[in-house]
Amino acid sequence: MYELPVSLLLGYLIGCINPAWILAKHKKMELRREGTKNLGATNVYLTIGKLVGVFVLLLDIGKAFIAVILAKALFPQFAFAGVLAGAAVMLGHMFPFSLGFHGGKGSSCLAGVVIALDIKIFLVLLLLGIAISFLVNYPWALPVSAAAIFPFAYGFTTQSSMNLAILLFPCVCLILKHMENYRRVREGTEPTIHGFLKRSKHEK
Repeated sequence: MYELPVSLLLGYLIGCINPAWILAKHKKMELRREGTKNLGATNVYLTIGKLVGVFVLLLDIGKAFIAVILAKALFPQFAFAGVLAGAAVMLGHMFPFSLGFHGGKGSSCLAGVVIALDIKIFLVLLLLGIAISFLVNYPWALPVSAAAIFPFAYGFTTQSSMNLAILLFPCVCLILKHMENYRRVREGTEPTIHGFLKRSKHEK
């Protein structure tokens, strides 16, 4: 049953391609020692620039989307190909072997996976996550809430406990990857949405 290992390997290797690291390297920067010290779109946004950060965000979403679609296209008869590739692409992004297993937090990749698997769930999670983020006043609440809900939502809609189980591990990893954010909340140093909006308005 080669479909299973190939789906996992395909997703993981695509996940290991890190646009944030590539663009930072081009600018002779080491993101793991700058800003949030994270190899993701948010750190690029903060340290290199807004447009580049958005570009990296779209690339990360795109690579996850492509991984899922490719696996489903390669193995149309294997029901779990897309889910396995989606889980693996998130893990590859968060723990890339090529970068010492120190990657991003997986938020953008989660978005790409959800879009590829079920666009309706994506729209619901997006709206719900935005509402939760503004309620608690922290932007990380959007991906964390999505990660907490998505495995169960997708498992329920597909009537598959296997889908739930496969997606649960990378989503738990994503939630744990935000431990630094939770610590900064306790310390009162975590940037808030209201603070960001005020700063953006002042910059204008």
